[in-house]
Amino acid sequence: MAAYVIRRLLQMIPTLLGVLLLVFLLFKWVGGDPAEILGGLNASQAQIDAIREQLGLNKPWYVQLWIYLKGVVTFDWGKSWATNEAVSSIFATRLPATLTVMLPILLLDVLLAIPIAMWVAYRRGSLADRTAMVITTVALSISFLVYIILGQYVFGFQLGWFPVQGWSDSVLTNLTTYVPLPALLAVMVGIAPQMRLYRSFFLDELGHDYVRTARAKGMTEKTVLFHHVLRNAMIPILTNVALMLPGVFVGSFLIEVFFSIPGLGREIILAVNRSDYPVIQSVAIYLGMLTMVINLLADILYKLVDPRVVLK
Repeated sequence: MAAYVIRRLLQMIPTLLGVLLLVFLLFKWVGGDPAEILGGLNASQAQIDAIREQLGLNKPWYVQLWIYLKGVVTFDWGKSWATNEAVSSIFATRLPATLTVMLPILLLDVLLAIPIAMWVAYRRGSLADRTAMVITTVALSISFLVYIILGQYVFGFQLGWFPVQGWSDSVLTNLTTYVPLPALLAVMVGIAPQMRLYRSFFLDELGHDYVRTARAKGMTEKTVLFHHVLRNAMIPILTNVALMLPGVFVGSFLIEVFFSIPGLGREIILAVNRSDYPVIQSVAIYLGMLTMVINLLADILYKLVDPRVVLK
């Protein structure tokens, strides 16, 4: 196990270097001139040149690349071009709000989708199964924006159960007051594709010979489903959860914008609108690093879930 982890960590180095170079090249030669964007339409050439010198954009590309790589290694991305706030401070102050909202949504999606998917897969072809498939198809056909608008109108304005917008410095207050409505709406949307996907995993396992053999030996359906079927279906489920995790750290853009949550997702939208390259670059790099780490953890979990898995 240790040798496998070390080998995977070493393999991440060239991958990370490729991501770093790709992001640098995209922002350097494809994203346009940041000085002209920040200066605006009415800026003179002298003003644009002054902005370019202030941001260090007048230096040779290899010098900019060295500063960029040094910032990645030292976790020092400088300051935001738009607000002059340190990028590290932006992460430290916005990420907690994103995690407060998105982690409960992720947990509810997984914990609700797995038992419901197993239940409808076990009753494949029944009225319950067909009804669940119709409901999930309808849920997938409606934009998340519609859920937000209707949810705010019904649960916020009409019934008055939840506040439509707001945030506080208390995590407990946020979880009990401001998170329930966006979490409810997000789960209503997110559980539909997860349930359909997990249902297909369970149906595939239920069709294998080992299930018929277990039943022939007199095992109860509970033992067959939870001890055998669920355990074997956990590998593709873990893969799907691993793909979802990086998005948790960015947050749902619509949720944070429409519910006025001061999270990282809303900050990224503002950075894109303001062409705030240091913020966008840092998010892109850290998401790439996070994705590689999560994939490694998922591979390790495969071994823990199924001892037959061999890590090579």
